[in-house]
Amino acid sequence: MVTKIGVLREGKVPPDKRVALTPEKCVEVMERFENVEVVVQPSSIRAFKDEDYTKLGIKLQEDLSDCDVIFGVKEVNKEDLIPNKHFFFFSHTYKKQPYNRALLNAIIEKKIQLTDYEVLTDENNLRLIGFGRYAGIVGAYNGFRTFGLKHKLYDLKPAHQCFDRAEMEGQLSKVSLPNNMKIVLTGYGRVGYGAREILALLPIKEVTSEEFLNQEFTEPVFTQLNVDEYNAREDGAEFDKNAFYKDGSGHVSTFPRYLAHAHMYIACHYYHVSAPFLYTREDMKNEEVVTSVVADISCDIDGPVASTIRPSTIADPIYGYNPETEQEVDFMEEDAVAVMAVDNLPCELPRDASEDFGKELMKSILPALLEEDPTDIIGRGSETTKEGKLTEKFSYLEAYVRGEE
Repeated sequence: MVTKIGVLREGKVPPDKRVALTPEKCVEVMERFENVEVVVQPSSIRAFKDEDYTKLGIKLQEDLSDCDVIFGVKEVNKEDLIPNKHFFFFSHTYKKQPYNRALLNAIIEKKIQLTDYEVLTDENNLRLIGFGRYAGIVGAYNGFRTFGLKHKLYDLKPAHQCFDRAEMEGQLSKVSLPNNMKIVLTGYGRVGYGAREILALLPIKEVTSEEFLNQEFTEPVFTQLNVDEYNAREDGAEFDKNAFYKDGSGHVSTFPRYLAHAHMYIACHYYHVSAPFLYTREDMKNEEVVTSVVADISCDIDGPVASTIRPSTIADPIYGYNPETEQEVDFMEEDAVAVMAVDNLPCELPRDASEDFGKELMKSILPALLEEDPTDIIGRGSETTKEGKLTEKFSYLEAYVRGEE
């Protein structure tokens, strides 16, 4: 029996040029897995052109209704949902996001099995797939671009105007940083390690948090903080990382002390609502603060990073935050902190991000879907069933689906 996989055309506005499976990955899927056929819906906006697929023998097909499994990237428009199929995409519903309640209702009504990339995990509950690495890569690049513009030191080409990552990285040769520059980075997940890939391409020395706070340097330096280096127990007891991850209440942020040393802050951490804010608007008013650029890749609005008061866009990625007035201003104003808070960073390098995503699909997801799945990766990552019901793991969404919360 042949399993037919369809690669969906992205329909969100503004357009998303990424794709779950690149032309080369489509070929690889059919070569590796027996009795699998891959077809691709034509697209005029995708980073990979239709002819990139057809020249490798991949069939273009407008109507995907004869496919068993359909792979997209972002939320699928309700009118593009095909009943009784198995869809993979980022639905942004598992946190009860109100703007996607109608989408989840449509999925249930059409008896679609939705497997959400965001909740695909291994047996240790670690995420298996995502675009976080490229969010970190592009976000860190954008941070250095912002610093150059803010201080009139150099001008980098916007990442989305580069053909690919190689061209973008070539721009880094223009970067010229002050000898005493200090950069602080939070986060050790996919995003944080992605940001480090950019830092590794620049002449910036890594130092410990203690060195960062207590020493001066004659070369640019950075430090990458773990949660215990910017959080502490309110009662003064020893910090317990596992307990903090379960419940961040009863803790205080010790991050504000870094603002007196860090000229640039790159935020790549995961934030839970129970945890304290990293720094508040009052913290930003301290006259000892030297931070002039914040590249907020995590992009939690009006939350843990006080200067992030709204998301920015790929077309207009930088805005200013005035700590005294707590208002948005031109980022070039002398007292303004330049904020880069683009919330869809991987879209700036759609070719590379798509290639990386396809590798993760091949490594961890497709074998579980098309061969054996001993740890029930697909089942645990599915929010709905083809019977038109929420799965047991996601039954907590019942009230959300009904519009009661």
